[in-house]
Amino acid sequence: MKHIFISLFIGIFFFACSAKNTDDLYNLSSQEWYKQIIKDLQDRDLEKADTHYASMSSEHMADALLEPVLLILAQAHMDEEEYKLADFYLEEYAKKFGDSQNLDFIRYMQIKAKFNSFTQPYRDQALLLQGLEQIQNFSLNYPHTQFEPLVSTMLTKFKLAVFVLDENIASLYDRIGREESYQIYAQRLEESEFKDAKIIKPKIAWYRRIFE
Repeated sequence: MKHIFISLFIGIFFFACSAKNTDDLYNLSSQEWYKQIIKDLQDRDLEKADTHYASMSSEHMADALLEPVLLILAQAHMDEEEYKLADFYLEEYAKKFGDSQNLDFIRYMQIKAKFNSFTQPYRDQALLLQGLEQIQNFSLNYPHTQFEPLVSTMLTKFKLAVFVLDENIASLYDRIGREESYQIYAQRLEESEFKDAKIIKPKIAWYRRIFE
């Protein structure tokens, strides 16, 4: 009987300890959530910061402190090269706090996230086209923004990447004898503004060259 009591006591003790370590936070003030998220980021625990943001936003849907938190989390994910999550937070910001004073900045940051996520020069054609579409929409919606020169630079680089990708696709179709497909891409290259440009091709790792 004594052994059973001791075992039961130990079991309750460890259950209590584990319950304390689950970090199930709830019903905190917005200031407390803000401090917790900053602590998560200082601890380099982005996963916890994301979880705590979800709790904060559900408990304080329209709180003003959500505004800096969204920007902080977006930048934190960009710093870790997690661009899809960065884009998620920027879109959340645009929905909750976007207005005529800051929306151009948010859209610029989304384009920047898309641009930085393009890491494989001979792939991700869909990503390139999405980036180009975003830039075109940005230029139409914010013709006088201070971010236009930066976006224009990214547009040029996106177009160059498309040109290089088209060159490689055309070369592939030519090698395998797909004449009709080759002619389509050859025509694109002929009509490109970069057709006579001397382009330094992007370098890729040796182990990727086999598949490019």
